[in-house]
Amino acid sequence: MNTRYFSFLLLALFFATASQAQLFTNEKVKNLETVDKATLSWGYYLGFNNLDFKFDYNNNIGDIQTERTTGFNVGLLGNVRLNDYFDVRFEPGLVITQRNLMYQDNYFADYDEEITDSDLLREVKSTYIYFPLLLKISTKRVNNFKPFILTGVSTAINLSSNEKNPDDNSAGEFRMLKNMQFFELGFGIDFYLDRFKFTPSIRGVFAMKDELVRDKDPNSPWTGNVSQMQTRGIFINFTVQ
Repeated sequence: MNTRYFSFLLLALFFATASQAQLFTNEKVKNLETVDKATLSWGYYLGFNNLDFKFDYNNNIGDIQTERTTGFNVGLLGNVRLNDYFDVRFEPGLVITQRNLMYQDNYFADYDEEITDSDLLREVKSTYIYFPLLLKISTKRVNNFKPFILTGVSTAINLSSNEKNPDDNSAGEFRMLKNMQFFELGFGIDFYLDRFKFTPSIRGVFAMKDELVRDKDPNSPWTGNVSQMQTRGIFINFTVQ
């Protein structure tokens, strides 16, 4: 099963099981009853990601295949309470991921050089310094859990972008924009435990602009047929406050 869909299913089952356990028990004792009353609160998160690329093409000569891998997220959380149902969150962190691009032979039909296996593969490693600004919209707390949705935007600095590298794909260097912006949408559940609040969440991440840096040759087999390349994927984070 695809890693991304398996992760989504696993988290959804976890949410459903935990929610059912809370709803259909007679538990009346509320943990951390005043924790959500603080105007400012802090925490940290750990998680993982599964990202790929969405391509648009100038000509229909076949798709560039993206092999996704599971990456890693870590960061801090700053939460500003607006009222019982709305919070603003700032979640600066580090996102590490890798995507492998696999090209078809017909992309090189007009390429003058001899093609090797390395020409058909580009390993795109990305290390993002990530700055999401999110609006958290919560339901009313029920016993010791509270579902919510998240939406917002983020900006990121890709330390592995190669944007300013004078070498391009003809020398084996795949280049992307260093500064990127993303739209985010997701959901999660706050679980109020004895000593802290534990929050699993999942959200989709979508680039807001083209992030491909083209090769010097406008007919480059690696970038010449791409009209737009944008990151998309999911983040699954586990937060402690």
